[in-house]
Amino acid sequence: MTTAPTASGEIASGNTASAHNEPDLEPSRVEQRRKLVTAIPGPRSRLLHERKLSAVSAGVGTGLPVYVERAGGGILVDVDGNHLIDFGSGIAVTSVGNSAPRVVSAVKSQVDDFTHTCFMVTPYEEYIAVCERLNALTPGDGEKRSALFNSGSEAVENAIKIARVFTGRTAIITFDHAYHGRTNLTMALTAKNMPYKQGFGPFAGEIYRVPMAYPYRWPTGAEHCADEAFEAFVSQVHTQVGEQNTAAVIIEPIQGEGGFIVPSPGYLRRIADWCCQNGILFIADEIQSGFCRTGDWFACEHEGVVPDLIATAKGIAGGLPLAAVTGRADVMDSVHGGGLGGTYGGNPVACAAALGAIETMEVEDLCGRARQIEALFMPRLLELGAKFDVIGEVRGRGAMLAIELVTGGADKTPNPALTAALNAYCHSQGVVTLTAGTFGNVLRFLPPLSAGHDLLNEGLDVLEQAFVASL
Repeated sequence: MTTAPTASGEIASGNTASAHNEPDLEPSRVEQRRKLVTAIPGPRSRLLHERKLSAVSAGVGTGLPVYVERAGGGILVDVDGNHLIDFGSGIAVTSVGNSAPRVVSAVKSQVDDFTHTCFMVTPYEEYIAVCERLNALTPGDGEKRSALFNSGSEAVENAIKIARVFTGRTAIITFDHAYHGRTNLTMALTAKNMPYKQGFGPFAGEIYRVPMAYPYRWPTGAEHCADEAFEAFVSQVHTQVGEQNTAAVIIEPIQGEGGFIVPSPGYLRRIADWCCQNGILFIADEIQSGFCRTGDWFACEHEGVVPDLIATAKGIAGGLPLAAVTGRADVMDSVHGGGLGGTYGGNPVACAAALGAIETMEVEDLCGRARQIEALFMPRLLELGAKFDVIGEVRGRGAMLAIELVTGGADKTPNPALTAALNAYCHSQGVVTLTAGTFGNVLRFLPPLSAGHDLLNEGLDVLEQAFVASL
C-alpha cells in the first residue's frame, strides 16, 4: 500500500478500507488509517513529555513519547492529531482493541452501580462470573478454581505461593530468557538483568534456572534442541535441586520479553509429563500469550498441555488491570482462608471489563482472527527474511510474532543497534513497534486482533521501508 502527502502536507494511507478482505469486526469510532500531521513526536507531545520528565520518576521509561488522546481498532490518536498504527496493543493488553464496545458498555454500567467494596469484605457477582468463565475457558476438563489479582506479577507470585502450600516444597524452577515480572520474587524468576533487575537485589531465594529450548540458538542445532534441552533440564533439577524439593516449574509457553521464543515441538509436553511423574506442579505463565493471542485461547493448548496452574493478565480485561490464577480445585483450595487476595484484586469495574472482553473474543472469534493475522504477517516477514540476511529468524504463532536481528549471513551475533534503528524508523513513520529479547535484538508484533487487514499491511510496508532506510 502506498502513502502520499495530502494537500495539507500530512501523510495518509492511500486506502482506508477494502470490503473484500476485511474481517467481520466491530466497527471502531476511530478512523482506521495512518495519518501524520506533525513530526513524531509532535509539539503537544513534546510539551507533555517535558512535564513527564519533571513530574514522573526517571525510573519509569517511555519507549515512544507520543501522548495518546484516544484509540480504537488498530489506531492510536495522539494529542497532535497523528493517527498511528498500533503493532503493540499496550504489550498484548488491548487484544480486543482499545475502547471495545462491549468492554466500554460493561464498564459504564458497572461504574454507575459501584466501583469498589473489596471482595474480601463484601463480595459481588462480577468476581464470581469472571472466575466461572476462567474455569471453563482454561485448558482441562477437571474441576477448577480461580482467584483474581491486579497484575501479571501478582498472578505469578500467588501461583508460586499456592504451589508451595500444596506440595509442602519450596524450590521453583525457571528458565533462561524468562520474564515473569518486577516484584522481588518475580525479578528472581526473570532472566534478564537490565533493565529489570539491576540494583534491586537481593532477590527471593529457592529459585533455580535451567536452559530453555531455544531452537535458533541451541549450540548443536535446532534438530537436537528438544532432546538436549530436556536432558539438561532433568539433569540440572536432579543434581542441583532434587525432585523431592521442587514445588513447581514455571514456564511461558511462548516466551515474551525474552524474545518470543517458541520452544521446540514436544518440549512443553515432556516437561509437563515429567512434572506429573515427580509430584511437581506445572505452572503456565500465559500473561502475554493468553486470550486468543496465539490463535488458541491459551498457547499451551497448541501442544495439548493442561497446566496445574495458569497465570493470566494483560488481554483478560480489554485494558483494565486484572489478573488471575486458575488451576486444579484441589490445588487452589489447599490454601488457608485469607491466604490469597488483596484490596483491589478482582475490582468490580475490571471484572465487568473482563466479561465484556471475553464476550468480544467469543462473538468475534478472535482466536480465528489471530490465525488470520498470522497468515497475513508470516509471508510478508518471510519475504523480508529472504531479502535481508540480517533477519536471523522469523517466529511466533497467531498474532504473537517476531523477527530476530543478527549481523548477517551465517553469523548469529545479535544486532541490537539495527533493531533500535528499525524501531525508531517505524515510530517516525507512525507505526508503534516494540523490541524484546535477552540481547535486545528482537522486533515483536502484537497488533490488536481488531485491526483490519489494510492497516496491518500498511504497517508491514513501513517495516520494509525501515530495512531499506537502515541498511
